[in-house]
Amino acid sequence: MAQITIADLQDRKRRGEPITMLTAYDCPMAALLDRAGIDVVLVGDSLGMVVLGYETTTPVTMEEMLHHAKAARRGVARALLVGDMPFLSFRGSVAEAVKNAGRFIQEAGCEAVKVEWKPGIEDAAKAIVDAGIPVMGHVGLTPQTAAAEGGFGMRGMDAESASRIVAQAVSLQDVGCFAMVLECIPDVVAQEITGRLTIPTIGIGSGPHCDGQVVVTYDLLGLFDRFTPKFVKRYANLSEAIREAATAYIRDVKAGAFPGPSHTRTMPPEEFRKLQSELES
Repeated sequence: MAQITIADLQDRKRRGEPITMLTAYDCPMAALLDRAGIDVVLVGDSLGMVVLGYETTTPVTMEEMLHHAKAARRGVARALLVGDMPFLSFRGSVAEAVKNAGRFIQEAGCEAVKVEWKPGIEDAAKAIVDAGIPVMGHVGLTPQTAAAEGGFGMRGMDAESASRIVAQAVSLQDVGCFAMVLECIPDVVAQEITGRLTIPTIGIGSGPHCDGQVVVTYDLLGLFDRFTPKFVKRYANLSEAIREAATAYIRDVKAGAFPGPSHTRTMPPEEFRKLQSELES
């Protein structure tokens, strides 16, 4: 199958064909998602919570993101690969934001980066776009600043806050973003934004009216069990399967059932006798 491009995603919005996006943080998972036919692989800073064990995404560094993005790149052949710019990587000077975005492209091989909305983000986003780096925007619940905004939860539940989110999405489109993640906003607000924007919207916990959907793959597979967002549909429970497999392995090793004859190679008897002779000499 041909590689997915930004133009393909924008064509899908025009045709009304849903876009699919999932997260990956390593080569094997990225390769599986790519072979399954996913359109976009996001190396999300969610890796801080689901892989690195942080309480939030805030501690994730550029070096950690680049390490995982490089691994995902080695597994992706078809999907569009997007790197999530971590906290503070685009919140200082515009020059620093462009430099960090460029590292995702040059060092990790991503095709685009994603930035969460914050006041004044438009200047940095425009500079990154002007540098030739495609940018995906992110409005609604922005996990990097969620703690300062009252914690995780729905955004835009009243007319005033919903209007701000609509304006934020429009402003990011105006500076050149090619797509927009809408996280945890009411379905009617997501529908309003999707209708107003000419670029694709990709929802997470924002209802069915977006141009596409994204979830954290570890949530979808039941691999992250600290909590499960209400909007997640679990398609598997791999954490239980992994625990059962590990338990069976422990039991077999302790019982002497593993490794068995089918898992073991031995030396030909004549070679073993030669070895004994050499060791005794």
